[in-house]
Order: sequence, then C-alpha cells, then structure tokens
Amino acid sequence: MTTAPVFERDAALLPAVVLDLELSEPLPRVAATTPDGRRVQQAWALVRLFTEPLGSVLVDVPDHGLSPADLAAAVDDELGDVVRPRLGGAPVPAGGFTPATEPEFLAGRRAVLAGAPDITVVVCTRERPGALARCLDSLLAQQYPGLRILVVDNAPATGATAEVVRSAARRGPVEYLREPKAGLSFARNAAVAACPGQILAWIDDDEVADPYWLAEVARALAEHPEADVVSGVIVPAELETRAQLWFEQFGGHSKGRGFRPDVFGPHSAHRQSPLYPLPPFGTGANMTFRPGVIERIGGWDTALGAGTPAMGSEDTLAFTQVLLAGGTIVYQPTAVTHHYHRRDLAGLHQQMVGYGTGLTAAYTSLLMSRPGLIWQLLKLAPVAFRDLTGADSLRVATLRADFPRELLGANRRGMIAGPRAYLRGRRTARARLRQHP
Repeated sequence: MTTAPVFERDAALLPAVVLDLELSEPLPRVAATTPDGRRVQQAWALVRLFTEPLGSVLVDVPDHGLSPADLAAAVDDELGDVVRPRLGGAPVPAGGFTPATEPEFLAGRRAVLAGAPDITVVVCTRERPGALARCLDSLLAQQYPGLRILVVDNAPATGATAEVVRSAARRGPVEYLREPKAGLSFARNAAVAACPGQILAWIDDDEVADPYWLAEVARALAEHPEADVVSGVIVPAELETRAQLWFEQFGGHSKGRGFRPDVFGPHSAHRQSPLYPLPPFGTGANMTFRPGVIERIGGWDTALGAGTPAMGSEDTLAFTQVLLAGGTIVYQPTAVTHHYHRRDLAGLHQQMVGYGTGLTAAYTSLLMSRPGLIWQLLKLAPVAFRDLTGADSLRVATLRADFPRELLGANRRGMIAGPRAYLRGRRTARARLRQHP
C-alpha cells in the first residue's frame, strides 16, 4: 500500500471526540486538548432531544475549543429544520430546555413499554472476551422489561467466552450456546434453531447498545404490525484514529441512511429496488426479525458472513430475500447501537475488501437460487456503474481530501473476487457440515 501506516493512536492528535448531546440539558464545553495532551481536531456528536436521536453533526474544534453556544449554533445550522419544530420554532438552546408537559416521544415510549413483547438479543462471537463483556454490560443496562440474551460461541478455541457469559449471567438473563462449525452464518442459524417463535434482535460483539435500543425496536414493532424486520442506526463509539474517521467518511455502518424513518416493502419497490443499491434498509449489526421470518427465507447462507471467503453480506442477502418475498423492513433510526470501528489502516483495508467481496458474493448466491433475476440486475447495472465511477456519487460524496483512495480500489478488487469467494465458501460450508453434522 502507498499510504503511510496509521497506528492505533496518534500521541499528538485526537481525530474526533465523540459526544452524546441531549438538548434538554446544558451543552458541554469541548476543550481543544485532551487531559493526556492530544489536540482534538473535530467533535462528532449524536444529537438528541428528550432521548430521541435526531441526527449527527461533525464540527471542527478551533484552538480555543468549542463553547456551549458554539455547539448550539452548529446543531442549529445542521439540524435546525428537525429540531426547531420540536422547540416551538426557537433556535437550539445552549443551556437546556424544559417542556411544560411530558414530551410526546417519551409518552409514546412509556405506552410501548407497558405492553412490550419479550425479545431475545443474540450476540454471535469468537474469542473476543473483552469486547463481549463490554457489549453484555450495555445489554444488561437496557431500559426494557422482557429481555433475554443469548451468546453464541462460534468454534471456540478457549473457554474465555464461556467465562464471560458465566460472569454476566450472575447479573441478568444471559445464556450460552456453543456452535462448533466456524462461520457467522452457522452461529446465526444455531441461534434461530434454539429460539423458535421468538423475536430475535441481533447485535455484534464490537458494539454497545444504547440504553433505549430495545424500547425503540419495540416501538417500531408496535407501530408497524406488518414489519418483518426492524433495522436501526449504528453510530461510532469512538473516533480515536484516522482509520476510524475514514470509515465514517465512507459512510460507516449507516451508509447515508440518516435519521429519517422509512418503510421498505412492496409499496416502495418503484422508488427503491430490493436489488440495488444495497443495502438501504439496514445492516446485520443492528437488526430485529419477527418469529419465523428467517426460517421462511431458508435461514442464513452459510457460504456468506464473517469466517467465510466472502467475509460478509449474509445480512444483505437476508434483507433482499425478505423484500423479494413481499416482506416489509422498517428503518427505525431511534434504535441506536454504538460501534467500535477498526483502529488501524490495515484493518480498514481488509474491511473494505470484505465489503466488496461480500456484496458480489451475495449477488452470486441470489442468482444461483433465482437465475431469472439476472435481467433485473442488468437493468440496474448502469446505476451501479455510475456509483462506482462518478465523482459525485453517494459512494464518494462524503469523502474528504485525506481519504486514502487506495481503499476504494481495495473495495473494487473485493467485488471482482466475490463470485469465486462465494463458490469457495459453499465448498467450505459443506466440509464443515461433514465435520460437525
């Protein structure tokens, strides 16, 4: 690679401090220097009002830092059209805001929680005990009554994961399941088989859940009884390195979906094909399926996902299959999880390769099961070509001058490798099934 290496942490610089701003409370002051002496370059903030996530802002931090008034002005400039109507037309306050009556958003959540359904949260993991413990801590802190947590230990090499689960189980409803066949889709399928008839919410082990994550999932299920799947927003938990900031520039896990709710189904096919662009409807690190939906689409494709040559996109394929079968996916941006992005450039490079490989591998899987879709995909090919090559496409519009362009090349090389990777993955999955029937 031609780009200089990016280490886990620059001793002199902090690319961005991550904030969680609640507009009903006084806004903080952002210092230009951290306690350990690093210069803060930017502030990334998730903006809420009465706990409702309304959007995010990225603000440059000057030498004198950011005052509460500076933050309020930045939020008002970026999100004023969303925030001001909730404040009776007033600008974003720096000193907090006290409503005269209970906010409608909080009243709605309270009503949902009064009749909230039981939800099983699934965490599939392999040999990352520290990250898993952090994730489980956030799940046990959920503001939700009917919670069960299932940890699927995928092809474990040690007992570290089991020990983390035993420790967490002393504090709440955490259960352990071992899946010997390596691969995320094998782990996902094991969870589905172990939880018949249950609502399954999925989160990755390198995330933490917002305290109201499941409450907002339940809100979406209540407001959309037709929903087969609910997906939420994934925001950065930290931006400690340039590589993490570059991942956000590329769209992060949200891929430009923003904080506007949406519903995808048969009624939306005229404006959004289930086939491309992918995936506007969500991602596997924050998704919830109603009972029976995964079974109806044939389960998770074991030739896709982490631990396979394809490296990912079992979630993309599942979303597409749900929509092609006439199902409905609700995008609920108030259901938030926080992700710890890969810290170094080598890890980001591998992730970009994986995104490309997984995407075309998922298409290969789809065409092998439904070859007639080739004609629809060919019609969408010009749009895909423009996205890959256009200077103003959504894929590159958010990239800044410092973004290593070689990462885009890595993503494209992954796309070329995807079909062959999928075929190798099928052979690997068959061998694992023979080894562990």
